[in-house]
Amino acid sequence: MIIPRANISESLIERVSHWLQQSALGGSDLEGLVHGLCERLAAAGIPLLRVHLSFSMLHPLYDALGFTWIKGKGVSVEGFRPTGSDGEKDRFLRSPYFYLLSNGLPHLRRRIDPMTSSEFGIFDDLKEMGGTDYLAFVESFGEDTTRGMVGSWTTDAAGGFGDEVIDALLHIQNDLAVAAKMAVLSKLADNMVTTYLGGNAGQRVLSGQVRRGDGETIRAALVMGDMRQSTVLAEKSGRQVYIDTLNVFFDAIAAPFNKNGGEILSFMGDGFLAVYPCDRHREPSEVATQAAMAAVREANARMAELNADRKQNRLGEIRYGIGLHVGNVMYGNVGLKDRLTFSAFGGAVNEVQRLQGLTKTLGQTVIASQAFATYCGGDWVTLGEKRLRGVEEKVTVLMPSESNMTMSGIELAESNGHDVRSEAEHVMLLYRNTRQQKPTLPGPNFLQ
Repeated sequence: MIIPRANISESLIERVSHWLQQSALGGSDLEGLVHGLCERLAAAGIPLLRVHLSFSMLHPLYDALGFTWIKGKGVSVEGFRPTGSDGEKDRFLRSPYFYLLSNGLPHLRRRIDPMTSSEFGIFDDLKEMGGTDYLAFVESFGEDTTRGMVGSWTTDAAGGFGDEVIDALLHIQNDLAVAAKMAVLSKLADNMVTTYLGGNAGQRVLSGQVRRGDGETIRAALVMGDMRQSTVLAEKSGRQVYIDTLNVFFDAIAAPFNKNGGEILSFMGDGFLAVYPCDRHREPSEVATQAAMAAVREANARMAELNADRKQNRLGEIRYGIGLHVGNVMYGNVGLKDRLTFSAFGGAVNEVQRLQGLTKTLGQTVIASQAFATYCGGDWVTLGEKRLRGVEEKVTVLMPSESNMTMSGIELAESNGHDVRSEAEHVMLLYRNTRQQKPTLPGPNFLQ
């Protein structure tokens, strides 16, 4: 029995190709590019069930971005961080993408038969979805084969992919690679600026605030955090141990302040400054300080977990101090004409730094100004009036009570999220690492 396959209009495919070209010139982002392409291909008569595209790209935090389009459900986006268990890595090494990359193949096509065993793990999922045919591919962005795109097309058509459909998809892949490379380069600029400057500051710079003196005065809740005895650690443990310790410290303590309206504005040695911008009214100040305090609770819990792990591994405890304040700060570009930094500065920044310093002399982990505690609400313990260096009048300082440092059920649930990683994203990193380290590749039986 001959199963009929879809007839594809070359005119409609050319329209999709033209749209890709215009999208590249117009600066479309990757998500819009993938979503628009998949929907247009489906509308042009390509019988697509699932499309997966992953782009390996230079990013300080992520090694790849993955996009999965499913018929009737749209696009989901995943960012891959370079971590994973040995079991995960073994599974990815047996994936179709890694098979392509390790064997230097541009394409891999397999019919999906529910009555036969799956050659690759992803086929089990595709069988449940009703997939009948699968075409994977690799498109590099130039001479560096570890920078580019891997992806797959899956259909649920009874006859699978016909030759016309495959020809159309191969044609589209070339145009997609060009448009995707343009989008990746655009995303790269955004990634670099926002990663090194922060989201808000990065967007200000990208929007044109690049001259010395550009900026404004804003009101914000301020958080200053610092690691204790880092100098001793650096001298005793050496450079790499010190850097690794700083990174796990920042992962634990600083990450909570980079969400829910907060932003890590700068890292200063073994400390950091976070801001929660707000309007000059009571309600926005309350929202900002309460968000900052929720982050303090999460940071405290994460540090307790980190220190418990370090104790099990016979490593020393990492101690820290956090200062909290609210006030007006100047926010913008300062420095040399040809070497600028985007930061917050002014009296309120100096005061939160002094408050953080008081945690050492008062033997407390968290200290706040009266202004911060008043706007934030909750239970606080007054530690008295203290003189801050550079501040004429004494200020009342407080510490949060035990109940004020206890996370709510909602805060606990929000802090327990996990990254979702796609198979292709793992593969792109593993392949790049494999190329760099040049280990012996697994044999054919291991890949089946």
